[in-house]
Amino acid sequence: MITETKRLYLREITQADYAVIAKILQDDDAMFAYNGAFSDEEVAQWFDNLMTQYQTRGFSLWAVVLKETDQVVGQCGLTLQQVQGETVTEIGYLFNRDYWHQGYAIEAAQACKTYAFDILGIERVFSIIRDNNLASMNVAIRNGMTVRTKFIKTYKGIEMPHFTFAVDKS
Repeated sequence: MITETKRLYLREITQADYAVIAKILQDDDAMFAYNGAFSDEEVAQWFDNLMTQYQTRGFSLWAVVLKETDQVVGQCGLTLQQVQGETVTEIGYLFNRDYWHQGYAIEAAQACKTYAFDILGIERVFSIIRDNNLASMNVAIRNGMTVRTKFIKTYKGIEMPHFTFAVDKS
């Protein structure tokens, strides 16, 4: 276990979680910020990237697990991202649609912020959010973040405006 909250615990994703995570990554609605669902190949690359990040950095996106049922409901964690030529630590989150609107994303994101500040000693964390993803913006705001910049990211050949939200440790 990496960290826990009242209702959740976060742990490394394993191959045993492949089907649950693939269901999220291959859901058009859950993945609209990425301009649609991932292919089988993209899901496999996602998993390979997670495993590499665990080995090289010691962190990445983690499985979000309900304590009550031991069910994986999503993924949330810390990744390194490029924003306008700068490498930043991002709190990212993706959840199974069956578990949206129950407060799990903010609960997990707050736990990741605390982990980044208290365990990793990071001074500022970000969330990079597509400009039409109001639900994710609300999670970032509830996590104490404010908009710092706006920039264009390209997914699948399409330019998409994004906001960077951030909060400092102090």
